[in-house]
Amino acid sequence: MSFGARVKARREALGLSRAELAERLGVSPSAISNYETGVSFPKEEVVLRLFDCLETDPNELFQDSFRGGAQVLTQGERTLLTQYRSLPPQGREAVRSVVSALCAYQDEVEQSRPEQEARLIPLYRCPAAAGYAAPVFGEDFDYIPVEDDVPQAAEFAVRIQGDSMAPYIADGELVYVNRDPLREGDVGIFCVDGDILCKQYYKDPLGTVYLFSLNRARADADVVMTAGSGRTLACFGRVIFHAPPLPGKE
Repeated sequence: MSFGARVKARREALGLSRAELAERLGVSPSAISNYETGVSFPKEEVVLRLFDCLETDPNELFQDSFRGGAQVLTQGERTLLTQYRSLPPQGREAVRSVVSALCAYQDEVEQSRPEQEARLIPLYRCPAAAGYAAPVFGEDFDYIPVEDDVPQAAEFAVRIQGDSMAPYIADGELVYVNRDPLREGDVGIFCVDGDILCKQYYKDPLGTVYLFSLNRARADADVVMTAGSGRTLACFGRVIFHAPPLPGKE
């Protein structure tokens, strides 16, 4: 954990807001934000006041910032060590036995924990024209492993090409898709007359379907389909994405 992260954790543990800590230190709240995010480092005189305001010491805030810092004892650890040393020999032996038993138990738990299998979802790989998504039918895909930052609801992924969804979805970006029903304003993957598109969905009371480009400079790529137009439309899934308001409804 960095110095800034430790400052933030200690401030929050004391129930102080950034503004309250800033007032005590005589700096601005934005300076506190910069310290905590690593954008800047406090001056020496501010650091000294910081120890008092956070009721801590250099060992606590800097223990991961220098070589061997991980071996530096925190205040709580030093208190435990002092208490341990104050015990008679029988008490110290009892503490060592308990600690050894706990460590052995932890090792057993770690060894018996089943290895988690990698989560795999299909990535459809066939590229399409600018503003189009990769096709999401047939067998044209590879399985890719995904980490915890990918939504659990994701059922497959497609790669978007072109700028019609920029800047919200960049050229070449992967989007994650599930098969939940579309609601007004959702972004989906559509097949329109055989073409695969990634667009924002809206259907008016008369049954007219609008597929909008999020990049309004590319409104020429919008699709409007009236009820009886004879055009074909299929939705392959909903992009897991917090879409901006529909055009004209900001």
